[in-house]
Amino acid sequence: MKRLLSGIKPTGELTIGNYIGALKQFNEMQKEYETFVFVADLHALTVYNDPKELKEKIRNLIGIYLAVGLNPEYTTLFIQSENMYHANLGWVFECNTYMGEAARMTQYKEKSKNNESVSVGLFTYPMLMASDILMYDADVVPVGIDQKQHVELARNIAERFNNKYGETFKIPEPVIPKEGAKIYDLQDPTKKMSKSDDNEKGCIKLLEDPKSARKKIMSAVTDSEAVVKYDPENKPGISNLLVIYSSLKDISIEDAEKEFENSGYGDFKKRVADVVEEFLTNLQERFNKIMNDGVVDNLLDKSNEKVRKIAEDKVKEVFEKVGVGR
Repeated sequence: MKRLLSGIKPTGELTIGNYIGALKQFNEMQKEYETFVFVADLHALTVYNDPKELKEKIRNLIGIYLAVGLNPEYTTLFIQSENMYHANLGWVFECNTYMGEAARMTQYKEKSKNNESVSVGLFTYPMLMASDILMYDADVVPVGIDQKQHVELARNIAERFNNKYGETFKIPEPVIPKEGAKIYDLQDPTKKMSKSDDNEKGCIKLLEDPKSARKKIMSAVTDSEAVVKYDPENKPGISNLLVIYSSLKDISIEDAEKEFENSGYGDFKKRVADVVEEFLTNLQERFNKIMNDGVVDNLLDKSNEKVRKIAEDKVKEVFEKVGVGR
């Protein structure tokens, strides 16, 4: 069975965009692949986070993974920082990555522009991400469009290492969902919905009050044409709502368009709001039960044994090939 791996940073609060663009995909693929999904908490350290809040978000993310349907029978869930080998391998990859490659990473270029106070970690974290992926010999890596570049860097690093030291790493393939890969801000549907965005009205969080989310859908920016159809260029607001609706209903965008071909925007928004409210209500009921039942620690203890053994074997092989240690 081929292996899938992906992770999410525990910064900000996860949004419905994170669910549609990533978590839903993990859930659908977990029986098809040997699945590893982790909390990328070391990546959170590229900027300051309140330590107490960060610990809470790490734990909540494991709860959300379980609540959206990731099943420990099929999926190994773990926390990145509880496996020291991620950082060990990350250093080896930093030493096998060129400055020009790292400097071309879009997120680094955007966040460092005219800003000399960004951390060195912002520059080097794609090599840590490569470590996350390559350590487990992942065949596929589900990512959003904006993270595809980092998987491509991981592929380059793996190929370079294999050429220098002999066959060591699998070359992973990025997997991007055809529909719903990117959910946009409800108030500015030209930009991605972000869990770190300051505009609360444009973002629906997975753990927010479902009634609040309903109001945000009803006040979402649309257009004056009064026709419900998928046209991202000319109708970004309506197209965004159609993607949200079709994703949560598990139907195609074409089928969603047919449902609303005779509907006005008021009825359309109401139906989207109904689906979002129901989804959040059910998700939060499962999340609260998981967190109250105290299953998280036992699950993590068990999975840590598995991932540490895989990681230890891989890093020992790498250290032997590069010539460090006794």
